[in-house]
Amino acid sequence: MDKLDLTKTDKVYYTATTKPQLIHIEKAHYLSIVGKGDPSESAFSDNIQALYATAYAIKFIFKASNNDFVVPKLEGLWSFDEEKYSNISMDEAPSKIPRSEWNYRLMIRMPDFVTKEQVETAIDIVTTKKQIKLASKIEFYEMTEGKVIQILHVGPFDNEPETLKLIQAFSKENNLQKNGTHHEIYLSDFRKTSPDKLKTILREPVK
Repeated sequence: MDKLDLTKTDKVYYTATTKPQLIHIEKAHYLSIVGKGDPSESAFSDNIQALYATAYAIKFIFKASNNDFVVPKLEGLWSFDEEKYSNISMDEAPSKIPRSEWNYRLMIRMPDFVTKEQVETAIDIVTTKKQIKLASKIEFYEMTEGKVIQILHVGPFDNEPETLKLIQAFSKENNLQKNGTHHEIYLSDFRKTSPDKLKTILREPVK
């Protein structure tokens, strides 16, 4: 039996070009864990480890019933205190706001057939059998982004402001306004990929 691969069955979600596009994203659900702080610190990588351990626990539950799937790409929602930093534009935020001030929600999308109860079962397996206590912070998270501007960023994360300027210009040209949290989909594994070869979808919900 073929494994379900969301990157192939939902190309709208996982495909972007190097020019801004306006698309619509339907409701989806995820494994999710929240945190705050510099992504170069150990807490960030520990959260990723707990998230992936739980994702694979769910995968193996379904594989045992001949309903296997490929674990999807890591994603992140990034935000900061918009009252405190109200004078900083979208493209300036990555360089002007200290990394310690960023809030994040790391996510791995799940197939539609995965339920909240099955996620809770997997979390229990990871916390008790694998002794990854941090997995207890993981939750079943639903999100409907709706209308978004998205673009493919190629290269280091430090160069994202250049790509965000393209989103900002597109938004202004089309009289669109921010309507949600900055979203990144990591098409490349940034733990193993050279920075200049990284591919990341940047997504901004708008109205």
